[in-house]
Amino acid sequence: MKKYMWMLLAVVLVSSCGQKKEQQDKAPTRVKTLVVSPGLVDKAQTYVGIVEEREATAVSFTGMGVVKRVLVNEGQAVSRGQLIAEMDDTQARNLLSGAEASMTQANDALERYKMLHDAGSLPEVQWVEIQSKVAQAKSQLEVAKKNLADCRLTAPVGGIIGQKQVGAGETALPSQAVVSILDISSVKVKVAVPESEIGKIHPDTHSTVNVEAIDRSYEGGRIEKGVQADALTHTYDIRIHVANSDRKLLPGMVASVRFLQEGSQSISGRMIPVTSVQKKADGSLFVWTVDQQKTAHRTTVTIGGTNGNYVTVIDGLNIGERVVTEGYQKLSEGTKVIY
Repeated sequence: MKKYMWMLLAVVLVSSCGQKKEQQDKAPTRVKTLVVSPGLVDKAQTYVGIVEEREATAVSFTGMGVVKRVLVNEGQAVSRGQLIAEMDDTQARNLLSGAEASMTQANDALERYKMLHDAGSLPEVQWVEIQSKVAQAKSQLEVAKKNLADCRLTAPVGGIIGQKQVGAGETALPSQAVVSILDISSVKVKVAVPESEIGKIHPDTHSTVNVEAIDRSYEGGRIEKGVQADALTHTYDIRIHVANSDRKLLPGMVASVRFLQEGSQSISGRMIPVTSVQKKADGSLFVWTVDQQKTAHRTTVTIGGTNGNYVTVIDGLNIGERVVTEGYQKLSEGTKVIY
């Protein structure tokens, strides 16, 4: 009997050690967290916005021809005057050679007829005709030089290459965009605001812009308000200027925009999102907290009043503790997490 008990105990210990090892070897669970602080929570309205470039410049050849090569790629930074693409310049060089020959011939005729003119042996009408031919040859030479130079496409402004629309071997048409250059030294965040709320937003309304793709928040700047509503949605487009010196914000990124409306008041206290508060079977409330070893624990809390999407914590949390706000559905006591 004792031998049986010892064997059972050994099995339990081995099983327990195996479970502990399995839990240790398990990959940490990714969550989003919030550090409890005595900061202020405002009554702000939140909208979804899209990042736009400050300005877009379409760059194109002035004439038609076959593109020999394109020297830039989408997303590449370019400076003003940088070579972007080249067109086959065989025909342009031939025209330039012909124009140079005509110019040489006209200048030679001018020198010979000038001696006759100075000697008074050349009628004035014929002298004017010779001068006109020289002027025409000079004009044709300048045009030929310009056509050859136009086979090289350079950046008129600095910025980031947006979309490349023509590749090597394709025929480019006059004014057909080869690439677009985006100025993202600063950007605009476009937001559609319902007509019932547009009156609360002014050019100097304070705003914050959060972009989850790069995990960054920005202070919004000057606001441009549209004056024409969308016929279907009855919303007005507004654009918020945002500084982008590090070029992290890119066109097309989704942003969460919060406006602090006039007359709103801030409330101080230990505030956490309402959605992070969970209920146990006995009716008590708890949140998931993360310690310095990045381990999740259930922490019982007592809450007070709510303010928008936030709730006041009366007891159970201290300033500086880290609370899980997203991903808590996958947690159990002692789970290792990353955030």
